Amino acid sequence: MMNSHDTNNSIGQGELEENKVVAEAAPIPEQEVIPTTESTEQASVETTAAPVTAELPQIEEPVKSAIVEETQAEEAKAIEEVQPEEKEVKEPVKPTKESILAELKTLAEDAENVTKHAIDTLKQSFYKIHNSQFEAAKKAFLEGGGEEVDFFPPVDELEQEFKQVLGGIKEKRNQLAAQLEKQKEENLLIKQRIIEQLRTLVESPEDTSKSYNEFKKLQQQWKEIKLVPQGKINELWKNYQLYVEKFYDILKLNNEFRDYDFKKNLEIKNRLCESAEKLAEVADPISAFYQLQKLHQEYRETGPVAKDLRDEVWNRFKEASAVVNKRHQDHFEGIKETEQLNLDQKTVICEIVEAIDYTELKTINDWEAKTKEVIALQAKWKTIGFAPMKINLKVFERFRGACDEFFKKKGEFFQTIKGSMSENLEKKKALCEQAEALKDSTDWKVASDKFIQIQKEWREIGLTPRKQSKAIWERFIAACDYFFDQKNKATSSQRSGEVENLKKKRSIIEQLEAIDETMDSAEADELVRELMNEWNTIGHVPFRDKDKIYKRYRAAVDKIFAMLNLNHSKRKLSNFKENISASKGQQSVYKEREKLVRQYENLKSELQTYENNIGFLTASSKKGNNLLTEISRKVDKLKGEIELVAQKIKVIDESMREEKEA
Repeated sequence: MMNSHDTNNSIGQGELEENKVVAEAAPIPEQEVIPTTESTEQASVETTAAPVTAELPQIEEPVKSAIVEETQAEEAKAIEEVQPEEKEVKEPVKPTKESILAELKTLAEDAENVTKHAIDTLKQSFYKIHNSQFEAAKKAFLEGGGEEVDFFPPVDELEQEFKQVLGGIKEKRNQLAAQLEKQKEENLLIKQRIIEQLRTLVESPEDTSKSYNEFKKLQQQWKEIKLVPQGKINELWKNYQLYVEKFYDILKLNNEFRDYDFKKNLEIKNRLCESAEKLAEVADPISAFYQLQKLHQEYRETGPVAKDLRDEVWNRFKEASAVVNKRHQDHFEGIKETEQLNLDQKTVICEIVEAIDYTELKTINDWEAKTKEVIALQAKWKTIGFAPMKINLKVFERFRGACDEFFKKKGEFFQTIKGSMSENLEKKKALCEQAEALKDSTDWKVASDKFIQIQKEWREIGLTPRKQSKAIWERFIAACDYFFDQKNKATSSQRSGEVENLKKKRSIIEQLEAIDETMDSAEADELVRELMNEWNTIGHVPFRDKDKIYKRYRAAVDKIFAMLNLNHSKRKLSNFKENISASKGQQSVYKEREKLVRQYENLKSELQTYENNIGFLTASSKKGNNLLTEISRKVDKLKGEIELVAQKIKVIDESMREEKEA
C-alpha cells in the first residue's frame, strides 16, 4: 500500500526559491514516494535543472560596458551567503534513528545555513533504518500466522518527531526567502534614489572636485547594494549607466586625471577579458558560468575606458562570455534531451500499470504474479533519471495513482477470499469424512472411482484459513494414501502376471519381425497365424505398456501380410501372362477380359461395403478390437486383389495391341 510518509514537500524548495529568479539556474528538488505492499520505501529525490540564458543588454555610446543582468551575479553571491559550501555529513558507523534525529535537531538550530545535501543524507539514513524495521515487523507478523492484508505498521513516534523537525527547517528557510524578497524591494528604492542623485549631479554641475567626490561616493554606495527584483534589473542598470557616462562626458576634469582613470580602467578590463577567456577551459560548464557572473559584476563596477577603445574591449569581453554561455546552454540542452527520454520511459511504465486487466486476476497466484511485475516496474522507475521539471511531479502522481489502484484492488480481492475461507474449510472437512469412511473398502474398483471423484472436488474448492490449511490437507491425504496402499498390496500379484504377459507378447513380436522375404510364403503365412492365435490367448499387460506393445505388434503383422500379398500377386500375374501368351484365338481373350472387368467391379463394390462398415465399429472392447482388425485385414486383401485384376486387364490390352500391330 502507499507509504504514509509525507515526503513530497521537499525541504529544499523554500531555500532555493530565489534561485528560480536567477534565470532558473538552480534546480528545485522534488521527492517521490513509490507505493508498494512489500515495504514502506523512502521516496527517491529527483532534481531537474532549467538552462540559463544570460543576455547582455546593449548600452548606448559613449561607454558600452559589459552588461549581464546585474541581479544574476548579485543574487548568486547572496545565495552563496545564505547557502555556504556543502560539507559532507559523515555518517556514524552504526547510526540509529535516535542519533540521526539528534543530529537533525542540531542542524535545525542553524537552519538558515544548513545544506540540502546534509538534510537529504540524514533523511536517507533515517528511512533506511525505518524501512528495515518495517520489514522485520511485517515478517514477524506473517510468521506468526497473520495475513498480509491485515498487517498495519505501528505508529512510529520518532518518525513523527523527525517530520516535525524537517518541517521546522523548511519554515525557517521560507522565512529567509521572504526576508530576501523584502530586502530586494528596499534595495530597489535605494538604487532609484542613487540614480536620482546622479541625475542631479549631471544636470546641475557644481565645483568639479566636489562633484567628482560626490560621484565616487554614489558609485561606492551602488556597489554595496546587491539584490533587486528581477523585473527591474535592466531598466535600473540602463539608467544608472546613462548618468554615469553623462557625468564622465560633461565632467570638467583635467586631461591628465581623466587619462589616468581611463588607463587604470583599461588595465582592469583587459584582465577581466583574460579571465573570461580562460573560463572556456574550465571542465565544469556550470562552475564556469557562475565564475563568469562574478567577472561581469566586476566589469560593470569598473569605470569607462577611452572612447576609442570602448567597443574593442567590450567586444573582446562579450566574445569570451558568449563561449562560456554557449557551453552552459549546451549542457542544459543535453539535460533536457535526457529528461525527455526519461519521461518517455516513465510514461510507458504508467501505461503498463494502467492497462492491467483486473478481470483476469482470479486466483492468489494470479495476483502474486502480477504483484511481482508491478514491484519490478517500481524498481525500474527508481533507476530512471529525472523527467522535465514541469511534468515530473505529474507523471509521478500518475504512476503512484496507478499503483495505488492496483494494491487497492488486491486488498479487496483478499478481503473477499478471506470471507469464503471458512466455508471452504467446512467443505473440505466433509470430504475428509467421506475419504475416511472409504479407506477400509476392499471393493477396489468402486472405491477407486469414488476417491478420484473426491480428489477432483477437493481441487475445485478454494483456499482455507492459513492456520488450518496444512492440518486439513494432511488429514485428507492420509486417508487417500491408506486406501491406495492397501489396494496396491492386494493387486501386486495381478501386476506380476501382467509383467509376465508383457514378456510373452514381446517374444511373439520378435518372432514376427524375424520373418522376411526369404521364407516360403506358405510357411510364413502359417507361422503368422499361429503367432496371432497365441497372442490372443495371452492376458492383460501393464496399462502403461498396453498401447505401445499393441502398436508394435500391429505394425509387424501388417508388414508381413503386405509382403505375402505382394509375393502372391506377383506369382499370379506371372502365370496369367504365360497363359495369355499361350492362348489361341481372340475370342477367348475377349471373354477373359470381360470376366476380369466384372470381377474388378465386384471387388470394388465389396471394398466399399467393408470401408463403410469400419465407420460403425468401435475398438473400446476386446471383441470390437478384434473385429476391427479382421475387417482391416480384409480391406487390405481386397485392395491387393483389385490391383492384381487391374494388372491382368492391362496385360490383355497390351497383348491385343501387339497382335494388331503384327
